[in-house]
Amino acid sequence: MKTLWTATLALSAGTLLLLLIRRRAARDGLLRFATHLIAAAAAIYLLNYAGLAGGWHIPLNPLTIGLVALLGIPGIALVYGLEWLLAS
Repeated sequence: MKTLWTATLALSAGTLLLLLIRRRAARDGLLRFATHLIAAAAAIYLLNYAGLAGGWHIPLNPLTIGLVALLGIPGIALVYGLEWLLAS
């Protein structure tokens, strides 16, 4: 039964990926989102490495990278705000 679900998931994910790659608008959107993910990871890494946040450290994980990629600069402020709120 587990093999059937795994095969169904793999087939549906492959079909979805094929459809996304074949359509130009979807491909451009995926490329733009990937670029935002890379830029968000670089921004978080540089902020942590440079120490501009006064000793605060943002963990570099998929949740924080995705949040910053989705929200941009306000996302960085939100993550720092959550860090401050949870630390105090």
